[in-house]
Amino acid sequence: MSVDDIYTMIVSFAQSILTPGWRQNQILIVLGLVVICWVLHRVSGNMLENWVRARGGWSKWQLRVVVQLRRRLGLIWYAVLAGSVYLVMQQITWPSRSYLIGVTATLALVWVCIAFAARLVRNRPMRRLVTWGLWIYATLYLLGVADEVSTALDDFSIDIGEFHFSLLTLITAVVAIGAFLTLARVVSGATASSIRRNEDISPSMQELAVKGIQIVLYGFAFFFAVKAVGIDLTGLAVFSGAIGVGLGFGLQKVVSNLVSGVIILLDKSIKPGDVISLGETFGWINSLGARYVSVVTRDGKEYLIPNEDLITGQVVNWSHSDDFVRLDIYFGTSYADDPHLVRKLAIEAASGVSRVLGPPKVPVCHIVGFGDSSIDYILRFWIRDPTGGLTNIRGNVYLALWDKFKENGFSIPFPQREVRILNEQMTVRSAAEAAPD
Repeated sequence: MSVDDIYTMIVSFAQSILTPGWRQNQILIVLGLVVICWVLHRVSGNMLENWVRARGGWSKWQLRVVVQLRRRLGLIWYAVLAGSVYLVMQQITWPSRSYLIGVTATLALVWVCIAFAARLVRNRPMRRLVTWGLWIYATLYLLGVADEVSTALDDFSIDIGEFHFSLLTLITAVVAIGAFLTLARVVSGATASSIRRNEDISPSMQELAVKGIQIVLYGFAFFFAVKAVGIDLTGLAVFSGAIGVGLGFGLQKVVSNLVSGVIILLDKSIKPGDVISLGETFGWINSLGARYVSVVTRDGKEYLIPNEDLITGQVVNWSHSDDFVRLDIYFGTSYADDPHLVRKLAIEAASGVSRVLGPPKVPVCHIVGFGDSSIDYILRFWIRDPTGGLTNIRGNVYLALWDKFKENGFSIPFPQREVRILNEQMTVRSAAEAAPD
């Protein structure tokens, strides 16, 4: 069917609506239902919003569902009311006199289902394309003109040898790729959740398995989507090889980061939850990506460190083999204080801090030197939760030392200087002789 035939069909349908009769009556009923559903949409939407606001503790996914439900209350109301009117008219009059009402009710229900199903597509532009594509196809299919429109869209085409590319091919490709990629994302998400719940697999191997499954699923999804459209990939083999050589030189860093990410996952040098230091960055691993590692610091900053830097640079992994971390603090006391008692009180003060570990990793205190103003000590203690911070635990131990020393009369000296004036009497006498009479 050509475009002229479709235009003729539309004009004929419009003329039949303008002619008095049951078809016109159905259109008026549909318009009346639209007005009623618009009013119900506004009223019920406000009621739903107030009901949700009156209740707290809703999770994000529940709020998203409520928002989507509120947006489409008009379609839901129309599907319910139009479906009810259609069923009643089927019983009291001829089926042809309620045909249009039944079609619009079915369309409203299908549109609502498509709108909710399309939420599985995370990418917003792709989600809109898939949604509108499915809406248009469902409408044309229910109206019985899908084949005619497909033929018309296929007429807008470009033929290059045996390759046939049309507007229908483009639309089909977008919808097919979106559908297959969404299916791949849902399957990979479910598989990833199952893998991460398995405690027998190490975190690094879990990430490696998840990334491998995602690559395979998305690769197959794209391949099947392209094949479903009817594009022959064999002709692209030589062209893709030439592009691959060029990209190999331009994307050396990207490929290096990808390979480094695989090595990190295989050798288990770092894993999610580890506390690391890299240069001035100190934090814990939030996630392992294909190109970078996400490190979250204590001040809430999230650093995206390339995988190559973790392979080639010097990285301090505070929790590589175990969670125990030893911290050192330095202090000094007066020479008048008994160093044996100072060591004992320092150990007691550190042991009283909540995060400091007890036996077998008890705190220890040693003399490290005799300074100009004080006897110098080092206090060593262990913790096993570096993600809780290092500066704060050091501060708490210093406060405990201050309280303990103040309680026992110990002092923490500071550098002092004395200035003595020698031969004071001689200086005064010389000044008096030098004064004029």
